[in-house]
Amino acid sequence: MTKPLYLSVLFSLSFSFAIALPLSTANAQSDNTTKSSSDTPKVEPLPLEILKEFTDAFASIKTDYVEKVDDKTILKNAIKGMLSGLDPHSSYLDEKSFKHLKEGTTGEFGGLGIEVGMEDGLIKVISPIDDTPAQRAGILPGDLIFRIDDKSVKEMELDESVKMMRGKPGTEIKLSIIRESSDKPLEITLKRAVIKVKSVKSRLLEDDFGYLRISSFQSRTAEQLRKALKKLVKDNKKQALKGLILDLRNNPGGVLNGSVDVADIFLDKGLIVYTQGRIKDSELRFSATRGDALKDAPIVVLVNGGSASASEIVAGALQDHRRAIIMGSNTFGKGSVQTIKPLTHSTAIKLTTARYYTPSGRSIQAEGIVPDIKLANVSLEEKEKSVFSQVKEADLKGHLEHKKNKASSDTNKKSSQKDHKSSDNTSSKDEKKATDYALHEALNLLKGLNILSTKHDRSSIKKKATK
Repeated sequence: MTKPLYLSVLFSLSFSFAIALPLSTANAQSDNTTKSSSDTPKVEPLPLEILKEFTDAFASIKTDYVEKVDDKTILKNAIKGMLSGLDPHSSYLDEKSFKHLKEGTTGEFGGLGIEVGMEDGLIKVISPIDDTPAQRAGILPGDLIFRIDDKSVKEMELDESVKMMRGKPGTEIKLSIIRESSDKPLEITLKRAVIKVKSVKSRLLEDDFGYLRISSFQSRTAEQLRKALKKLVKDNKKQALKGLILDLRNNPGGVLNGSVDVADIFLDKGLIVYTQGRIKDSELRFSATRGDALKDAPIVVLVNGGSASASEIVAGALQDHRRAIIMGSNTFGKGSVQTIKPLTHSTAIKLTTARYYTPSGRSIQAEGIVPDIKLANVSLEEKEKSVFSQVKEADLKGHLEHKKNKASSDTNKKSSQKDHKSSDNTSSKDEKKATDYALHEALNLLKGLNILSTKHDRSSIKKKATK
């Protein structure tokens, strides 16, 4: 078939399709005159000039490209281009990509363990996943990957780059990275592994104060979180917690329902999140059910630039309901919802269908959650203890002795023994707190809130007693 004939056939088909759409709409309207015009969706005719450009490009590729390309490849590439041109999160999923997506939702897959997106034609790290090759190698949120195994990723499709990073466990891969804090590009070699995502981790930081880490949101995250809370209470000598740190740093998100269920655990009532899009099915509202697992004990939520999507839903809901103090740095700002729409049994499209909003109506898209207390990205280091102790009043010659009764002396002795025992059991926990600045600050804030709450309770008791 010659080029002009090929072009004329394609153009005639597209022209017929463009004419058919408005005609079919008109026929539907004439058949049902009782319907109001507002009930009928407006269908715009296809732009014939652009269709002509498409057919011209298609024909040129078929006849003039240096190598022969079949129609299927050209049309699949056209679908990819349609979706990638919309936003960084919409894409075409071929057989392998669709399969990988299904593997990712099960919580176990092969690769490096990083959540990525696109920025200016480069691969941007949203966050590394806990206990994965990426985290152990020091990959950070915001890193820009510009080469994978010495192959440039410029203008590469996101799915294609993800395929390159996946592979047989034990094989090595080299990433070339641009990091804002580094003067020159970095080259990091990683070894692929089977990624088993453990969604929830927990531990008791000190008596009465717990720590919960959510690395990603899966369908069973809320169930795991409830079990972790029960274990924290058990470890706290079956006493209710006086405060909790919920760590959502470098959590790239995950399942929407998982984040809603987690927020519901800490909320007694009210809206958690709602979504809005062009189609009716995209408009959803999720509300909390009765019952606060912590019974109003204070919560500090830690976030950073790697906290995205579902993490932002939880942080936004708890912030709007004034149920928690958000601490850290501005979150990633992914406030859109993607829907997987199968095209065949083995292919699909991932399409952005809605934006989500916090209970107060805030859109997080490209803005993120602004923390109540902002923290600098620094780490702590404990100073070496001086060989010379600080001079105190008790060291001065002729100081007045402290008079204390026996009960006070016994109490102080028991307290000292308890503190000594506690320090032996929590040395590793203290070591973690000593270097993690955000965690250190969050724990101090919880302690302060607990002190104020205790004083308020005592003041209320005294007022009742004097009445």
